Amino acid sequence: MRTRPTLTWAGPGEPLPRTGTVADVAEIVAGRRVLVLSGAGLSTESGIPDYRGETGSLRTHTPMTYGEFVASEAGRQRYWARSHLGWRTIARAAPNDGHHAVSALRTGGWVSGVITQNVDGLHRAAGTPGVVELHGNLDRVVCLDCRRTTAREDLDARLRAANPDFGAVATRINPDGDVELAADVVRGFRTVPCTSCSGVLKPDVVFFGENVPRARVERCYRMVDEASAVLVLGSSLTVMSGLRFVRRAAKSGKPVAIVNRGQTRGDEHASVRADLPLGPALTELLAVLENALPRPSAAG
Repeated sequence: MRTRPTLTWAGPGEPLPRTGTVADVAEIVAGRRVLVLSGAGLSTESGIPDYRGETGSLRTHTPMTYGEFVASEAGRQRYWARSHLGWRTIARAAPNDGHHAVSALRTGGWVSGVITQNVDGLHRAAGTPGVVELHGNLDRVVCLDCRRTTAREDLDARLRAANPDFGAVATRINPDGDVELAADVVRGFRTVPCTSCSGVLKPDVVFFGENVPRARVERCYRMVDEASAVLVLGSSLTVMSGLRFVRRAAKSGKPVAIVNRGQTRGDEHASVRADLPLGPALTELLAVLENALPRPSAAG
């Protein structure tokens, strides 16, 4: 399945109402083993803007595509110059109340697993175990020739050494770690090759137009099948890479709850659609579950 930088989609009719409350979400989560599917909207309170919200970066920014990256040295130069700045901002970002609430829900037994479309690593930083990073993580770099994986910190040090006079300043960070830079600044940036084979280095993330690894997709399908409900957090579900898991859950009769600012492509599959800020809503959800409603059984 290929992801594309889609801004909008054609809905089947009038948008469905988004009137759900935290109490409605709690009724779905209580007593079940719920799979969380998170998107960029969960990280906005950590200072990382989403793609498609009211201030989403896709309104002014076109993400790097896999085809452009592999076909063009100029494309790779543009990506690495911009990402060299953007990654520093993401690396400094801290988990917000929403990430911490998801971690607590996992510890408390209400959440059976977490699939995230985000590449910022904030679920792991919040202490959530076993997170499946559907689109990879900006903290890793992979060589497209020898497939060796290395730490982004190591590449950052090499890029700093290769560009000692690079003094550009990031004014806006995007969810993929990219920023906006003037063309003349990009042209002066030097990329570096793989230290093992001199091959092309790429962040270990799934670009638009690239396949999510099949084994990772199958693992996510198993997580959907093993869960008793799905909770979508901060995702418009515009691209099929995430929407397919919601469709699978709904097809099997499992309840789906969506907490997101604005309409989503999966609204027709949800029994609860709540337009709420993620941090406060998830903090309240955790309190409700801890104080008033039963924990799930070990069997889920």
